[in-house]
Amino acid sequence: MASDVFFADFKTRSWKNNKINRIQELFDKAGFAGLLKKKDLAAIKIHFGEKGNDSFISPVYVRQVVDKIKEAKAKPFITDTNTLYSGSRSNSVDHLITAIEHGFSYSVVGAPLIIADGLTSKNITEVEIDKKHFKSVKIASDIVSANAIIALSHFKGHELAGWGGAIKNLAMGCAPAAGKQQQHDLTMRVDKEKCTGCGSCEEVCPVAAAVVTDELSKIDSKLCIGCGECMTVCPEKAINPNWGTDIKDFMERMTEYAYGAVKDKLDKIGFINFVQNVTPDCDCVPWSDAPIVPDVGILASKDPVALDKASLDLVNGQTGHQHDLLKGNHDPGLDKFQGMRSYTQGLIQVTYGEELGLGTQDYNLIRLE
Repeated sequence: MASDVFFADFKTRSWKNNKINRIQELFDKAGFAGLLKKKDLAAIKIHFGEKGNDSFISPVYVRQVVDKIKEAKAKPFITDTNTLYSGSRSNSVDHLITAIEHGFSYSVVGAPLIIADGLTSKNITEVEIDKKHFKSVKIASDIVSANAIIALSHFKGHELAGWGGAIKNLAMGCAPAAGKQQQHDLTMRVDKEKCTGCGSCEEVCPVAAAVVTDELSKIDSKLCIGCGECMTVCPEKAINPNWGTDIKDFMERMTEYAYGAVKDKLDKIGFINFVQNVTPDCDCVPWSDAPIVPDVGILASKDPVALDKASLDLVNGQTGHQHDLLKGNHDPGLDKFQGMRSYTQGLIQVTYGEELGLGTQDYNLIRLE
């Protein structure tokens, strides 16, 4: 049976259809109030953005979801987990400072901020899933303890996953650092022909596995935790995993983690994807590149698989912008994320997600009038 996905584009000539009102209407149309009971502790899963990034979901938008949850007599809190790589969100102190600097203060969003995996990412609950790659997964304890979740995701590109939406937000975003490491489990390799010894990888490596020696980067496979940060910052694109053997397993591991994050809450979770500022990279990078397609709109559903598939189809239905990374697939109907990074296999998120029981790829797209 197809899942309902509600869609609001950004076209309006009236205050009645501004983004603020559209978010509230999507919440109502998708039936999210019915997921909540009085006094439920309701997690709003969000990405606060790395310091230097400005394409994360606006806290003004998040406030609308907070108010709707309060209207349903539940108790909202806004949450994310600490990062595996070094940066402005690798512990809860820095993470909360970054969130507040990005506008996620109580006075704006109207709800407390809680970093779900604790001060140093040790607040962990093992969740049994008994799947292909994992018998159990490590999920942030405050995500597990929440009675309900409303996941707000910025739909955009990603260096490893191809693209990220609701499923990736659950997978990486609900896992502590140890869970993120289990999902990655990649071996990074340096192309000596491309490497210029600039040291960018050495600067960002959280475990000192990347070292520049004799003007070339070297990565110690015994120390490397596979986070992929060196790959993201390398200006010459000289660092990559073995795409031929690693990428499919990585995508499946990530999707299993998404399943584990919500397996006990499948009737208590709603999803909203913001398909705007469709940048080439995740909001984890400390910059925001120009978008690869025009803004599309906002989508909501109780089904993360259907929601991500609808978001992907709408992005691919656009004419791609002229962009240094978007080297092909500019025409409507062609895969924009493959046009940037041909090695990625983003569709595994929805195909394997459907196989796991996260949802269905079949959807009814219901446009708001």
